[in-house]
Amino acid sequence: MSSPLLPSLPLSVDLETKAILRAASTANRKLAELKGLVHNIPNEEILIQTLTLQEARESSSIENIVTTQDELYRASLYLKDETLSAATKEVMRYGEAIRIGFQAVRQNKLLTNNIIQKIQKVLEDNTAGFRALPGTVLKNSLGETVYMPPQDSADINRLMANLEQYINDGSMHEVDPLIKMAVIHYQFESIHPFYDGNGRTGRIINILYLVINDLLDLPILYLSRYITKTKSTYYSLLQQIRESSNNTEIWEQWVLYILKGIETTAKETIELVNGISQLMKEYKPILRATLKKAYSHDLLNSLFYYPYTKIEHLERHLNVSRPTASKYLSTIERTGLLKKQKIWRQNYYINTRLVELLARGNPDDFDSSELIRTVHDENSSCKRI
Repeated sequence: MSSPLLPSLPLSVDLETKAILRAASTANRKLAELKGLVHNIPNEEILIQTLTLQEARESSSIENIVTTQDELYRASLYLKDETLSAATKEVMRYGEAIRIGFQAVRQNKLLTNNIIQKIQKVLEDNTAGFRALPGTVLKNSLGETVYMPPQDSADINRLMANLEQYINDGSMHEVDPLIKMAVIHYQFESIHPFYDGNGRTGRIINILYLVINDLLDLPILYLSRYITKTKSTYYSLLQQIRESSNNTEIWEQWVLYILKGIETTAKETIELVNGISQLMKEYKPILRATLKKAYSHDLLNSLFYYPYTKIEHLERHLNVSRPTASKYLSTIERTGLLKKQKIWRQNYYINTRLVELLARGNPDDFDSSELIRTVHDENSSCKRI
């Protein structure tokens, strides 16, 4: 199988059909609602920490990197814990890559190839950069080659330079940014510029593209859950375009799929942000009445940065002594807002209502009574992308 000749952007295909424009309008309205809603949370780090962790887990699971909520929340406090699985550490690197990318683009509103390579470097913990050697192919579950991306390094660099310009230069293709996002995602995944980590890098690019276009202020759109639930459609549409790149009808289906994903995910995230905001409002008077003068906004915020917390975390976050942090957590535990659990040698205080809120839609994700065994399927017959 030879590599298809990927066209440079912009495409010659009409992507402003009536159906696409209607869907783009709906998706934009939901994004605008989400963008305005985040200001109800007093500290942006709460949403960045909690939702980035969820995005990291879902995006990684698409690539058969599977971890449990329990281990992930524990890892969020202490990445170097020797009991953590390789899968969990990979998921944590994904979260770190999102945060690094976000910090890089939020000021200048530019998403360059240097930033994209930095993101992939964090994900894969290597400095390989864009592919320089041929031999990369994508296979199905039967081991059959279904797609061969560009093999020549000169082609890869040319296409990525073109994609970089397309991402950052609005005059190249004056269509709704959400329509462009669908094109960008297809093009990046089809160039497949890295030896590994392309799928996860591509999904981070989606989030950052929304930020550089001021459609979101924070990287909190939980898009990977939608892709996970519709994985067969996602891969089928990608493959159909690769086999018939000038087919307007297939392109319309792809763009509509992405727009529906944005709308659906925005709705879910709106519910989640509202839920977090409501929980914080409910916790506040209980903490005030219980802790009295010891209560502070920082204390409330710290309980929502991570679904699991521990004495050392509160000690650092509030700049208090260990006995004081321990006393705070024990007092709060007695109110029922936190649940103490010993996992291995560590005592964790679990914000169970927050965990249940984050797991909504995935009811089997969380079991606070035990640490569920983590599975990392390294023997998948498909190459991780």
